[in-house]
Amino acid sequence: MSFTSLLKDFWRKVSVRVYIVALLDFLLLSLAVYLGYVIRFGIFIPYYIDDWLKVGFALPLVCVVVFALAGEYKTIWPHAGTEDYVKFLWVYMIAVLIFLIGITMTEMAVFPRTSFAISFFVGLFLCGGLRFSWLMAKSVHVRSNSKRLRTFIVGAGEAGAFLARDLMRTEESDLIPVGFIDDNEDKKGKYVSGLRVYGDTSEICALAERENIQVVLIAIPSVRGRKIREIYNALASINIQVRILPSLWELADGRISVSGVRKVKLEDLLGREPVRIDLDPSMNYIGGKRVLITGAGGSIGSEIVRQVLHNRPLEVFVLGHGEQSIYLLMEEINRMKVNIPVHPVIADVADEIAIDNLFRANDIQVVFHAAAHKHVPLMEFSPREAMRVNGLGTRTIARCAGKYNAQRMVMISTDKAVNPSSIMGATKRLAEKVLEHEQSNYPETKYMAVRFGNVLGSRGSVIPKFEEQIAAGGPVTVTHRDMKRYFMLIPEAVSLVIQAGALGHGGELFVLDMGEPVVIREMAELLIRLSGYEPYKDINIVYSGIRKGEKLYEELFYDENSVHGTLHPKIFVSKIKAESSKNIQNIDDTLEYALRYPDEALGILKKLVPEFSHE
Repeated sequence: MSFTSLLKDFWRKVSVRVYIVALLDFLLLSLAVYLGYVIRFGIFIPYYIDDWLKVGFALPLVCVVVFALAGEYKTIWPHAGTEDYVKFLWVYMIAVLIFLIGITMTEMAVFPRTSFAISFFVGLFLCGGLRFSWLMAKSVHVRSNSKRLRTFIVGAGEAGAFLARDLMRTEESDLIPVGFIDDNEDKKGKYVSGLRVYGDTSEICALAERENIQVVLIAIPSVRGRKIREIYNALASINIQVRILPSLWELADGRISVSGVRKVKLEDLLGREPVRIDLDPSMNYIGGKRVLITGAGGSIGSEIVRQVLHNRPLEVFVLGHGEQSIYLLMEEINRMKVNIPVHPVIADVADEIAIDNLFRANDIQVVFHAAAHKHVPLMEFSPREAMRVNGLGTRTIARCAGKYNAQRMVMISTDKAVNPSSIMGATKRLAEKVLEHEQSNYPETKYMAVRFGNVLGSRGSVIPKFEEQIAAGGPVTVTHRDMKRYFMLIPEAVSLVIQAGALGHGGELFVLDMGEPVVIREMAELLIRLSGYEPYKDINIVYSGIRKGEKLYEELFYDENSVHGTLHPKIFVSKIKAESSKNIQNIDDTLEYALRYPDEALGILKKLVPEFSHE
């Protein structure tokens, strides 16, 4: 292909917009040169008309060519950022420098220093102003869109400033920023990204109503749940929607943009700070060890597997009764491309032969026992099955751990085990007693239990049910208007399990400081509002009544006087409360008798767990 053909092909591919911008640059730079000569020579310019014509053509031509070669005409200026304008300045200076070198070497025209300085700065102002005018026109167009929702941004820091600029340049967003709210008194009344800082969060309701605000964005990436809840509660009464910028650890690419804004998640409204545990020192007992995780296909069990794999165990055995959940877990592990052997085990934790063979053949050193039946209403219809898995299953795992010299065993329990009113809670209390029993039989193995509240995001959590009911148009069903529950996040739960394995010396029961219990009715109301509806108006809440085995509120310990702090300020410990030695010794025979005679299972469970109150 000839040079002429290549040139023609290039000009065909260049858009009309590029021709127009290049022509405007040429004309504006010619004007700048003219002003440089006029201001310098005044009425004497006719004597320098030849020089002006030469410079007025050569300088704009060199600049346009250099701009094109540097890709300046590919920049979308209505969306340009600071770095684009800095680049333009450098390219402009290089183009002028090339022109100066050329005119000096050729002596083609007289171009006095004063004229040059005037032309340089006028040209920069005109060409830069042309580009900035497109950004301003875009911003005015976006602001003039009456369909966009007037928005306050909480946080006038770097994240808030980036977010404001992004919103003002993005036509696709449904939001238009009006101003900032910030608790820093020094910022009040000042301007950030062209928007005023109106006041602090204590004034947010009055300011929002005065400025007709419809949405509030929280743009403080490190903000904690307590502060978010305060802001949300203040705005909920005046029907203002709240959204939040993800935390910095959630922004995978490190950029803050409109697409990073999300609605407030329920995790943000726990009413307490999420518990952060530095697991690196804690995980020393896992490194280089053979680890067994039961219930590995569940929400908690699978997260334990992920955390354990990050800390270099020698081998990991993932045990589950449901083959599908273990299959999906193994698929995920394969995608992670870890170099640690992970062995799937399909077995029932109450199958003594299978569990004994597993321990005998593999020298298990650390056990995380997450397998259990956890659904309160369902277990009311299956007391034998609850005793078999939660009671006998725990005994089987714990006994094999001691028999084959495992170093540690951590069992997941529940706050429903305290003064239980449900069969599920009573069988988990039985599991705690079984653990204490095996601790006395195998003192070299360290047994410990961890009590959880309700885990957000786990299977069976009430949140997905509420979300489905809201999506279907309601009503949302709550058992009782005063029912309360403790809530925690899956990462918190797993961190606690792993930390317990490091802190325990045997026979301990660990509990996380989960703050104040949450009223389920209030949680349902929040979810409805966060979905853009008004509770009891758009979507109703109905009360179905307390189900069999449920309590209005849960407890964490039997005797709070026996509770002690640990090295971590948010983790508390107590000894697993054992009954008389006679009851402990009879657990084995009594449990097996209950499994042989299902009709007597419930009565036997009440004898094994005297604190069990069941109607």
